Amino acid sequence: MAPHASGAADAPSILLISTDHWPAYLMGGAGHGAIRTPTLDSLADAGVRYTNAYAECPVCIPARRTLMTGTTTRTHGDRNFMVQEPMPPFPTLAQTFRDAGYQAYAVGKLHVFPQRDRIGFDDVILAEEGRPILGAIDDYELWMGEEGYPGRSYAHGMSNNEYDFRPWHLPEHTHVTNWATDQMCRMIRRRDPTRPGLWFLSYCHPHPPLVPLEWYYNLYRDIEIPLPYRAAWSEDFADLPYPLQVIQTRYGDAFSEGALQGIHRAFYALCTHIDHQLRRVIGTLREEKLLDNTIICFTSDHGDMLGHHGLWAKRLYYEQAANIPMLLLGPAGDERTPAGTEDDRLVGWQDVMPTLLELAGIPVPDSVEGKSMVAERRPYLFGEVGEGPMATRMVRKDQYKLIYYPTGNRFQLFDLDADPLEMHDLSASQEHAQLRQSLTAHLLDELYGSDEAWLQDGELVGLPQREWQPAQNRELSGQRGLHWPPPPFDLSGRQVGMPGQK
Repeated sequence: MAPHASGAADAPSILLISTDHWPAYLMGGAGHGAIRTPTLDSLADAGVRYTNAYAECPVCIPARRTLMTGTTTRTHGDRNFMVQEPMPPFPTLAQTFRDAGYQAYAVGKLHVFPQRDRIGFDDVILAEEGRPILGAIDDYELWMGEEGYPGRSYAHGMSNNEYDFRPWHLPEHTHVTNWATDQMCRMIRRRDPTRPGLWFLSYCHPHPPLVPLEWYYNLYRDIEIPLPYRAAWSEDFADLPYPLQVIQTRYGDAFSEGALQGIHRAFYALCTHIDHQLRRVIGTLREEKLLDNTIICFTSDHGDMLGHHGLWAKRLYYEQAANIPMLLLGPAGDERTPAGTEDDRLVGWQDVMPTLLELAGIPVPDSVEGKSMVAERRPYLFGEVGEGPMATRMVRKDQYKLIYYPTGNRFQLFDLDADPLEMHDLSASQEHAQLRQSLTAHLLDELYGSDEAWLQDGELVGLPQREWQPAQNRELSGQRGLHWPPPPFDLSGRQVGMPGQK
């Protein structure tokens, strides 16, 4: 396809849709028997669904730095969650498209610092999950005030990082999913008709707080929800790798069957709500006569364990947390994204930027490390999250996945073809010893910085075993207060409550 470097009106537009905490298996088209995702299933039928898409670093900020720069965690510098770290000085997805003549707009959760950094977009309409302490009142909160609900978006009392749930407490149109959809539809209609568009729609959910619209929660009231499953390796708390002990106890491991059903219903409800709202965006593209010449990509920054193996949330490399949805449609008739295709190549968020650029016929910046999902295959995929005692590393190659916890020098090995639920850890199997050695060699090739302290005479020795100690969540991490009026400044000029302050 010839490049459209001039940004001609006939160049394909781009709709990039991101969610937060959405596991790949939670789609009807992926074979899930309970969740309802008719819109996503239709998109999958019209394009390519990548079954082995992974979050290289399954936590919000590092993942978004990867998405927006096409670089690995090693290059962009964040494998933790660096809230106040600016975007690295590489060409961003947005800036690269703008340099090629595109108009570029974002709506929703950007998760960069400073919050009003546009990172190359012409404009960003923010919904930042109630984080005014980082220096900005986002556009959703401002709009809520104009609607007569100042500071009320978290008055439901549910936390951003826990799994209590209840219905949304305000009128339906004020839900952040509806608001983000409204803003994106309006943005598309307000476009410059002489130039193609890059539109990034970034939904906050199904990330907690679990506050779905009541109608969507009731949709699942009479549907049988499959309960989380556990492997034998996850049953003995004392024998778990240290990071799993921390995560298991952070969220609790004593939910009743009824509570688990409720949590899953609330989570599924948030997903279906997004699915239905996406129809409005696609309908807008169709009515504006843009749909046939628009590239669509749907994905998520990571998944959520949702109680499987007694674990919750992210920062893990089991399938529920690391395997993410990745749907890709080229312009109508583009043979590079054949309809109804399932593609098993290993892909990650570093690959989104070069893929969209290639489909649009725009040169990929030299700084990009990702590969085009429509043209290249990688031999294996490396993942890393955290440093110190909580560090975890992953190598995925063919159907095998090696997970490494340096604290205690612990390995896990899974054959995902034979064991997609990761019930059987093969790391101690003599039959798989050579395979484990081969995957470990790839892991060693990827280590850098502080990770090199895990080596002794070229062998992995990791870090000393750490004794788990119970921790108290006195500050109710993730809980928001009444954000009206905005948080005050202290005498030094810093906003009260800024992370890291006393």
